[in-house]
Amino acid sequence: MYQWRMIRSATAILSFFSKASIAYTFVETEASMAAASFGVSSAAVQAVKSSASPLPSLPVIRSEARPISGRINRSRNAGKIATHAVAAQTENPASAASKPGHEVLLFEALREGLEEEMERDPRVCIFGEDVGHYGGSYKVSKGLADKYGDLRVLDTPIAENSFTGMAVGAAMTGLRPVVEGMNMGFLLLAFNQISDNCGMLHYTSGGQFTIPTVIRGPGGVGRQLGAEHSQRLESYFQSIPGIQMVACSTPYNAKGLMKAAIRSENPVVLFEHVLLYNLKERIPDEEYVVSLEEAEMVRPGEHVTILTYSRMRYHVMQAAKTLVNKGYDPEVIDIRSLKPFDLYTIGNSIKKTHKVLIVEECMRTGGIGASLTAAINENFNDYLDAPIVCLSSQDVPTPYAGTLEEVTVVQPSQIVTAVEQLCR
Repeated sequence: MYQWRMIRSATAILSFFSKASIAYTFVETEASMAAASFGVSSAAVQAVKSSASPLPSLPVIRSEARPISGRINRSRNAGKIATHAVAAQTENPASAASKPGHEVLLFEALREGLEEEMERDPRVCIFGEDVGHYGGSYKVSKGLADKYGDLRVLDTPIAENSFTGMAVGAAMTGLRPVVEGMNMGFLLLAFNQISDNCGMLHYTSGGQFTIPTVIRGPGGVGRQLGAEHSQRLESYFQSIPGIQMVACSTPYNAKGLMKAAIRSENPVVLFEHVLLYNLKERIPDEEYVVSLEEAEMVRPGEHVTILTYSRMRYHVMQAAKTLVNKGYDPEVIDIRSLKPFDLYTIGNSIKKTHKVLIVEECMRTGGIGASLTAAINENFNDYLDAPIVCLSSQDVPTPYAGTLEEVTVVQPSQIVTAVEQLCR
């Protein structure tokens, strides 16, 4: 254990100063020299490196096999549209207590996924600002430093480019780091490390290195957080070759995607919305993972396919209540995988409904909706009976004033109007 900790320290020091830009042919030599400076034998270094062999993984549980979490509540208020819609799932406490599993908030589900993977695999570690004894800006890593120590849950300086580069170097030498951005907008400071290092090192090293790194953190338009803290970086990162992107929207898929991302051999960017952390849901007690490349069928329907993700899932489901009362039957799909798209699930829905509405919080210009529109037109154009409609955020910095902030983001009433026009 002592030797393992010394190797970790040596690797961290080497990676920090190189910022993950070390020459490929010298990585093993430099790591060994750094370890030797701590009195660690080369045999111990080889033992740690050999532990990087793939571990057996659990079967993937398809989210379609579970009850639809975004079900429509046919209450007397079903026709009313609430702005700033987040999940509004209510149920009888007595019936909830009788169901299997346990209730968690979304941030707690993320923590469960992290903790289970850290327990399962000693190579998993966490880097970020205040992730240690403070527990992270949204308490996703609360208690993990006490359980696993300060080396596996490493508090870093306010230097996103440096600790992201350190995570890349750690991944190259066999660890599986999870990088937390205190706010996703701050990770723009680490764009070079995410793009040129995370995304490209496997290719540019001729397959000598894999970068099993998870980059995660809160983002999206919150409650008057201002322009710099309301960034949606999906459009920034989607063009980077070599990385995957997923967006969680429920406690169930948050935990499952976290576990799957940590086990992946690819670098994965996990987008979490700042307004969904307190969303509550009952999840299974048994261990599960969710596929990184599958969309979720939230609500089956016949008239129109609505593709969405993250917080907009709940705006869509708010609108769906009104649409059902007006006689429409929308099919709602949470695409979850932002890169690559699950074109199998999306295509099957389009072949049934022949109409598509995309709802996103990302910017309209160059956003996820634009890429999804292009993919649908290229692959399923013959099945469309109407042009694709895409509702996106305004191409402006997010205002601080609450009324103006609301105007920049797609609201349920706009979704209702768009479906009515599509289905004429």
